[in-house]
Amino acid sequence: MVDWIEIGSVDEIPSLGSRVVHANGEEIALFRTANDEIFAVRDRCPHKEGPLSQGIVHGKRVTCPMHNLVLELSDGKAVHPDEGCAMVYPVKVEEGRIWIAWQSAAIPE
Repeated sequence: MVDWIEIGSVDEIPSLGSRVVHANGEEIALFRTANDEIFAVRDRCPHKEGPLSQGIVHGKRVTCPMHNLVLELSDGKAVHPDEGCAMVYPVKVEEGRIWIAWQSAAIPE
């Protein structure tokens, strides 16, 4: 069974921006694309643990502000030639409210 945690409103995240929330002791970066898609990723770059929430959102990717590592927001995987991946959380949006599936957090292989 999946536990969904209500995080807040889509409108609380700027377009092409992010917001950090705390859930069960974790810092989670919520990202909003230009198309209003919402992604949730652990707010820690797999390279040097920089704050992904302070990175630049472009398309469905974020670039880490520390060393320019680029990650896919959908699965947390680094874009070639970079390596590594960040933990991602399934997200759903209902009536403008954001929900994260906490038990389904996963690091892609």
